[in-house]
Amino acid sequence: MTSFSSLGVPEILVRALTAQGKTEAFPIQAATLADTLGGRDVLGRGRTGSGKTLAFSLPLVARLAGLVPGTHLPKRVPSRPRGLVLAPTRELATQIAATLEPLAKAAGLHVTTIFGGVSQRPQESALKGGIDIVVACPGRLEDLMKQKVISLADVQITVLDEADHMADLGFLPGVKRIMAATPAGGQRMLFSATLDNGVDKLVTAFLRNPLRHSVDTAQSPVSAMTHHVLTVADATVKRDVVQHLASGTGRRVLFMRTKHAAKKLAKQLTSAGVPAVDLHGNLSQGARERNLDAFSNGGVRVLVATDIAARGIHVDDVELVVHVDPPAEHKAYLHRSGRTARAGSGGDVVTLVLPEQMGDVRDLTRQAGIKVTPQPVRLGSPALEQLVGTLAAPVAPTAAAPAAAPARSGGGRSASAGSSQPSRRRRGGSGAGGGAARTDVASAPGTGGGRRRGGASAGAGAARRDGAPAAARSQGSGARRSAAPALAWTSESTPSTPSRRQGPRRAGRSTGAPAAGGERRG
Repeated sequence: MTSFSSLGVPEILVRALTAQGKTEAFPIQAATLADTLGGRDVLGRGRTGSGKTLAFSLPLVARLAGLVPGTHLPKRVPSRPRGLVLAPTRELATQIAATLEPLAKAAGLHVTTIFGGVSQRPQESALKGGIDIVVACPGRLEDLMKQKVISLADVQITVLDEADHMADLGFLPGVKRIMAATPAGGQRMLFSATLDNGVDKLVTAFLRNPLRHSVDTAQSPVSAMTHHVLTVADATVKRDVVQHLASGTGRRVLFMRTKHAAKKLAKQLTSAGVPAVDLHGNLSQGARERNLDAFSNGGVRVLVATDIAARGIHVDDVELVVHVDPPAEHKAYLHRSGRTARAGSGGDVVTLVLPEQMGDVRDLTRQAGIKVTPQPVRLGSPALEQLVGTLAAPVAPTAAAPAAAPARSGGGRSASAGSSQPSRRRRGGSGAGGGAARTDVASAPGTGGGRRRGGASAGAGAARRDGAPAAARSQGSGARRSAAPALAWTSESTPSTPSRRQGPRRAGRSTGAPAAGGERRG
């Protein structure tokens, strides 16, 4: 392992990292810090969760604070930041800011976030008060630039994070205009999992002789992630299997293709005694924050989401990801699956497949580099019981569980019967294996360990400025599915039948907004 001090990180920032329990650099950090601290343009490629945020946060703070030889700390000027980080989603922007703030505070810098879906007045006030680093989504930032609320003329360092996702959401034209508004001689860093969909053109246009660092391949294996393809006979069996998978003891994320389907499933699970919250583009900013707080803090252990959560939500100890609706393409599969097996923990990824979806899922897993044998399941199947964990009560088909006094949960350890791999123990304790289909680990992709625990509570999504219905309030959840009362909801859910061919870009889309995960544009 490599220490931050040995990479040239200033001592004041090393102490701030140590206070957070971060003493050793991840590979992407070790590979890039010497160059980025030296002011070089860098192109970094790594999986989600590989530690990219800290890789650019450290040089950003160190250089702007004058902590690196040859740099100085100029006077702070209102509405003219010197550092800019562009991110595709509100969640990711808030998570980046949460990583930056302890470092910036130690160095005497000020950080703020700018994104749509919320009032711009607090953002204007922060800028007028003097801000060193702005973490922004492209849409709202362009709005403020057009209103002359912010100028990028003093930006010395620009970072593009998750550039490939910005391309997926259609943000590249705005990103180009923003980059063009920053001084040509400034340092620029671009971090992306892939270089397709026009990201390579950004590199050519705006980075000067960038040093390229790639710490993994697009399909690097993560030995602690196990993939399962479980086939179900019909929609009724699928409903019961989903409810049973959700009733385990640790954190789990269930992915749907549409906003309405995510909202509906969260409500159904909660009514059945499995407290769940939803995350999608129809939620207001406040509802997003409450739901993410409830999930990351352990108030509820089930998050039902559209692809809005496939990037930018970094919560450790998610033991299970369930593709309730299989994604339409392999990139979405990899990013969804990356919510588990983080920070050195293990995790399981389940894809539920109806008979008519088998061909599409076979193609998807092949493109993702996943080697797994589909296995039919129904309630009581050994493979299903292994995934849920031994502390979960069996779920009777279509029966609602009686309410009981809530008990706090959210990640206690429990042993899983029949597991043959004790090294893959996870909080929440559902072991993989048993009769479950297992991946060929040598070819299974996944994610590296993210350092940050607890997940930030910000929203990401479409540009809803109206007060969309608030989601469930967080409550405690027990080890058994009947251990908590239903959560309160403020509106009725709308049934939705997702299209089998509908791609991840449409997940969570609201009228007049970009694909789920983006914020308001223009």
